[in-house]
Amino acid sequence: MDKKSSRLKRALKLRCKIKKLNVNRLTIHRTSQHIYAQVLSADGKLTIASASTVLADVKAKVKNTSNVDAATEVGKLIAERAIAAGVQQVAFDRSGFKYHGRVKALADAAREAGLKF
Repeated sequence: MDKKSSRLKRALKLRCKIKKLNVNRLTIHRTSQHIYAQVLSADGKLTIASASTVLADVKAKVKNTSNVDAATEVGKLIAERAIAAGVQQVAFDRSGFKYHGRVKALADAAREAGLKF
């Protein structure tokens, strides 16, 4: 099994557990250059809030879009937008990525900005 299929297998197991909780989920996607975050409704049909390093206001704040500082900015922004939309509690869907580095920085920043998960 290669690296990508292992990640997707972990993601599937995690999403099945989150689905049983029936709460909104904060899902992330990480590439070598950017990191993306969305808050999805419990049924998965509606995107409540989104943020990424592709956005101009995030690019203006950070020097490099592929490091921990950029992930921290995205975490703060997604938490602000989710709280403005009325979402306080989410489940963290890391899409099978290991919980360290940029993924951990995004999660910690979102927690500090007020999201509970």
